[in-house]
Amino acid sequence: MRRISKRLSLVLRHRPESVGITLTADGWVAVPTLLDALARHGLPLTRDQLTRVVDENDKRRFTIEGDRIRANQGHSVTVDLGYEAQEPPETLYHGTADRNLAAIREQGLIKGRRHHVHLSADPDTAHRVGTRHGRPVVLTVEAARMAADGHSFFRSANGVWLTDAVPPEYVAGPRT
Repeated sequence: MRRISKRLSLVLRHRPESVGITLTADGWVAVPTLLDALARHGLPLTRDQLTRVVDENDKRRFTIEGDRIRANQGHSVTVDLGYEAQEPPETLYHGTADRNLAAIREQGLIKGRRHHVHLSADPDTAHRVGTRHGRPVVLTVEAARMAADGHSFFRSANGVWLTDAVPPEYVAGPRT
């Protein structure tokens, strides 16, 4: 399951061309098209197996609507997910590796190759995210103050908060 989820992330977020598919402008692809492409590239799946991967993914990375599928966020390819700006909570959290702290203190949180900076609603989730990158630290983001200062926030279908960047003056921490 994990291997399939990672492959879906690669294809639906970063490299759809790796299996010969094209995403729509809003990130969708027909499920039969995806399944055919994956099978041609060494990963045969049934519709039921795909649905199980989507339903059992603890990070809720994908959405199936009818006969189409897309990743919820984290794309490095150009897509418009159509999220509407929302008022964030007072604080949000960002999990990262401790080796990134000096750059974050200088530059803030930047999106890199992704469309947005990803933020968590709670420190535990942010900590889990940080563990994927090295020795984890959790940073606190003054989201309400950022919003009051004109920064936009969006919330993905799986609950991840998104923003274009977090300038260093809104970042506190780390929490370990």
